[in-house]
Amino acid sequence: MDQLLDLLLFLLPIYIANSSPVVLGGGTPLDLGMNFFDGKRLFGEGKTIRGFIGGVLAGTLAGGLCALVYQSPFFMTEPTQFFAGFMLSVGTLCGDAFGSFIKRRLGVGSGRQFLLDTILFLLVALAFVFPFASISLFDPLDLLFFILLTLILHPLMNILANRAGLKRVPW
Repeated sequence: MDQLLDLLLFLLPIYIANSSPVVLGGGTPLDLGMNFFDGKRLFGEGKTIRGFIGGVLAGTLAGGLCALVYQSPFFMTEPTQFFAGFMLSVGTLCGDAFGSFIKRRLGVGSGRQFLLDTILFLLVALAFVFPFASISLFDPLDLLFFILLTLILHPLMNILANRAGLKRVPW
């Protein structure tokens, strides 16, 4: 049971950072309306500066609160754990933006369903936190748990956000 709690608390900054832009976002697009060399938008209207910053702050806050009340076995010290919450949050939002970048290159419209959206934010977040984590973080079973849980929770949360009127599409 302790290991399950460790894994869930580790994921908390990722999931908070990923979901917060739905509520905190809007405003100026992250790509400032610029196009890539192929003439297509870098990320699209759905990725905003306010959403990116809000998501990073919300995920970092969640990671910081976890660090204050719970010492994760994935990190050596409390300050490292707090910084890891920040890195997980930045990685999450960078992974989400990278997914949008790939979608634009493949001609997948903004707001259209795309399987890579479901796990890319998680994988990039893990890559960002790798230098600050103990090696046990990358146990193959832990990674499998992260991916499977994300494949279930991400679509479910998107459906709930859509039904609550926070998102215009359920994916």
